[in-house]
Amino acid sequence: MGTLVEAALLLLLWQSVWTLDIPLEVRQPPTIIKQSMKEHIVDPKDTMVIECEAKGNPHPIFSWRRNGKYFNVARDSQASMRRRSGTLDIYARNNPEQYEAEYQCIASNEYGSAYSNKIRLQLYRAPVWPREILEPVVVSAGLPLVLSCDPPPGPPKPETYWMSSCSYARPFNWPIQTAFPTMEAVRPDRRVSMGVNGDLYFSNVLINDSVADYCCNARFPYKNVIQQKMPVVVKVLSTRTVAEAAPTWLSPTGSSSSILVLLGEELLLECIAAGMPSPHITWTKDGDELAVTSRMKVKNFNKMIQIPKASFDDVGEYTCAATNRLGYIEHTITVRVKAAPFWLEKPIDLILAPEENGRLVCRSDGAPRPTISWFINGEPIETADPQPNRQMSGDTLTFRSVSAANTGVYQCNASNQFGYLLANAFVNVLRKLNEHLDLTSCVHFLRITLDESNLVITNVNRGDEGNYTCVIKNELDQKSASAHLMVMDRPNPPTTLELSDPYERTVRLSWVPGDSNHNPITEYLVQYDDDDWLPGKWRNLSTYPGTLTSVILHLTPFTYYEFRVIAINEIGASQPSRPSMRFQTSGAPPDVIPKNVKGVGTWRNNMEISWEPLTYREWNGPKLKYLVWWKRRDSREEWKNATTKWLKYYIYDADTFTPYDIKVQAVNDFGLGPESPVVVGYSGEDRPITAPLNLRVSDIESTQVTVHWDSVNRESIMGELKEYKAYYWRDSSQLRWLWVNRAMKSKSFSDNGPEPSGVVTGLIPYSNYKMYIVVTNNRYEGPPSNNIHFSTPEGVPSVPTSFRIQQRHLDSIYVDWDLPAEPNGIITGYSLKYQTVNTTRGEELRVEEFPPNTTSFSIRRYDRYTRYRFSVAARTRLGLGEWHTEESPHYTTETYAQDQVDITTQGWFIGIMCAVALIVLILLIVCFIKRSRGGKYPVREKKDISLEPVDDKDQEGSFDYRSLERITRVSTLPYPRREEERGLQRGQPSMEAMMKRSDSDDSLVEYGEGGEIPFNEDGSFIGQYTGTRRDVRELDFGGGLELHSPMNTIYSVA
Repeated sequence: MGTLVEAALLLLLWQSVWTLDIPLEVRQPPTIIKQSMKEHIVDPKDTMVIECEAKGNPHPIFSWRRNGKYFNVARDSQASMRRRSGTLDIYARNNPEQYEAEYQCIASNEYGSAYSNKIRLQLYRAPVWPREILEPVVVSAGLPLVLSCDPPPGPPKPETYWMSSCSYARPFNWPIQTAFPTMEAVRPDRRVSMGVNGDLYFSNVLINDSVADYCCNARFPYKNVIQQKMPVVVKVLSTRTVAEAAPTWLSPTGSSSSILVLLGEELLLECIAAGMPSPHITWTKDGDELAVTSRMKVKNFNKMIQIPKASFDDVGEYTCAATNRLGYIEHTITVRVKAAPFWLEKPIDLILAPEENGRLVCRSDGAPRPTISWFINGEPIETADPQPNRQMSGDTLTFRSVSAANTGVYQCNASNQFGYLLANAFVNVLRKLNEHLDLTSCVHFLRITLDESNLVITNVNRGDEGNYTCVIKNELDQKSASAHLMVMDRPNPPTTLELSDPYERTVRLSWVPGDSNHNPITEYLVQYDDDDWLPGKWRNLSTYPGTLTSVILHLTPFTYYEFRVIAINEIGASQPSRPSMRFQTSGAPPDVIPKNVKGVGTWRNNMEISWEPLTYREWNGPKLKYLVWWKRRDSREEWKNATTKWLKYYIYDADTFTPYDIKVQAVNDFGLGPESPVVVGYSGEDRPITAPLNLRVSDIESTQVTVHWDSVNRESIMGELKEYKAYYWRDSSQLRWLWVNRAMKSKSFSDNGPEPSGVVTGLIPYSNYKMYIVVTNNRYEGPPSNNIHFSTPEGVPSVPTSFRIQQRHLDSIYVDWDLPAEPNGIITGYSLKYQTVNTTRGEELRVEEFPPNTTSFSIRRYDRYTRYRFSVAARTRLGLGEWHTEESPHYTTETYAQDQVDITTQGWFIGIMCAVALIVLILLIVCFIKRSRGGKYPVREKKDISLEPVDDKDQEGSFDYRSLERITRVSTLPYPRREEERGLQRGQPSMEAMMKRSDSDDSLVEYGEGGEIPFNEDGSFIGQYTGTRRDVRELDFGGGLELHSPMNTIYSVA
């Protein structure tokens, strides 16, 4: 019994174990565990390393292929492989270009061979920009300009940007680095753009563009090296007037282009236009306004759309439009999204017991759908030794009753024109039941256990189906019992899908049913995938009874389809079948009518006909266009038509505001679609030529007035009557001193009959207003009517302004206010209401009335905690206006003490007083010093002072003594001092007296007694300091001389 159980355990040990790492103690084929990227960039100056690591038991032996042929590493003196590894080291000192190739690593042991991806080795080359001298670019102001960049190609692709003022800067990789104080980045705006290709675009050039030169810089990510192109100088020729120009395309050119992007890659859509003034760019997608999502960024002033990771939802036609006031152009970019292969289900390693079943699944998707190829140990499975128990069905490799011959490494290759996927998965079949195996490390794999006499199977699957025998034996005899285990499961997927009987809108789909797995199939679900959906994201088409294996599918014309079928029973749904062949229905004329057709004039002599586009699924054929029909309404003229691929069509040379019958139908290469219903459109409107007459007002109230006018003749409106619009403004107030805001306002009125009227509200009382009215159509306003004047009567005033509550004393509260901002009449007085708010005495509300010239009030409060609520309102003869209500703050003694600060205790006040005292003290000291110096300076110092308008000194420096005689005569005045002081106030002296008195501003004679002073022969004074002194202020110098004596001010202060 023990032997039987051991055998059963070994047989079932590894069954259906899909995702666990196999211990290296178990003999197994190789597995690649590390390899270089498919695109591998290396620097030839360093050691070029191509990684390849693998595991297996026995340990794998490594070899390499180069460009599909065996690469003998041992015979290459510049290449070697690392020990117990496949990693390749290449020391290319000579001719490194010979190693630029495609490499593939092979890891082999006795159980099979595993293959790495194909690794394309690329050599990094230092980017070199040609050192040419670029000639200046000469362009006239207002014209477009493109400065090309053309950076070195890489790899990898560099990042480019433009700088200005770079003539004095060195390239970044020069040995000597310098500062760049003048270089600055070119800032993009609506006029200047940096394109995706690295070029610099000017929609129009200005004179300022020639101030600096421009240079393109490229950053290479591999070594983080920045290269600078030689600067180019732009010379802009000025003209008297800059000619305006309609938009034209700079990038891309023409009216249409296409972009192919792979799934997950960055998608950049760019439209840059020339024109003067700079055009404005707008975007639409498939005829509708572009919806900007979180996956999308609109950059460069609407000139670029950036989608970091493209998806199949981004497929469509993107139309960019460039407009300025001179024109409008469009460019359509058709975006196609394809996908390199990606995994849906990757094959995983199998460990099977002999006679067990298993399968490898290699399910992938892409656009176009990848082709699946199978290899065994690197050899195509079609040319390998055939094995009857191995069956290949598309993406599935099935093994039945496996044996040791099925052991090996199987490669699955999924490829299309945009890339490939390669996966290794080994099948390891245990050769002997007594093979040494450490069961303690594998016990977690067991699904079958013995519980005394019961056999327990967990996680039952189809592999558990079969006959089970229980054997009981002793020394005398043995008995056995057998049972057949039948596992009911979801059905197997249908196979062999075939398409037949294709028509415009139908095709027949047939299939072979899969195994029902002991439960009848109840229905089939047919799914489809077309051009509009992400591969692998299938849509349900229809369900059919389980008894059918051939059905007619109803489809849309001119569409690519792939189909798959899912079988369903009571247990659940099967895996989808393999997709059918790709199929395209034939085309047909459109069967959808363009919707929302309308005609609207955009100018006085044109009409724009527009409509909603058909979706791509509604085209039914290639080259969809629209046939537009129109004719003048209520006329006998024939229908006119035109064909366009756009969503608008313009009719020119039309009469102003003329009705037209319009219809639109879609057309493709297979014929015409149905016509839309006829709608009425109107050509453009012009400015009305007549103003409303007889504007008048009635029912004048303080805040509103009723307006009346005579209707305008419909023919003179030059379009559809939209409304009448009254413009009015407050010209002045009837209070002449009040300033008013003369801002203009408007009020619109609909046409309400033969005697139109309307009410203008929101007026300000007691004001003078002016008003006029115009008639408008959908585009223009007509000429204004005559101005009328009216005045609004008095109203109630607005709330008084600047209401203040103050506590000037501990026992009283003081309130005051100002005039209302809008008196709305003549103020006749004020009303003040007040009441306590925090006492329990229940004091009644008191009201005080004041004349218009009283705007303050004080109240004595009971105690320091009493608070009041005050309300004040102004009054005109029509009544009281709006009340202003406010409560007094919580005044306390402490608060009052804080509010009433003693200024004499403040530091700033003390500082100012000290400074003033110091200045006064300094002035007094200066005056005292000046007065005390009066008689102690020598004559020689005063000889240099001019004694009269002409200097009395001769050329030898001798002194004219006659001047002293004049001084003596001036000094002897015949009236006393008080009369002198009165004489100073009598006015200006005569010019002659001024000239005589100006002989000396300072003389020692002033200190004498006043008589003749004798002189010695040498000119010195006799009795120099004798006699009575006199103050210098006793001399009458006259008012005019003080303007010339800077010391007079100081003496007057003293």
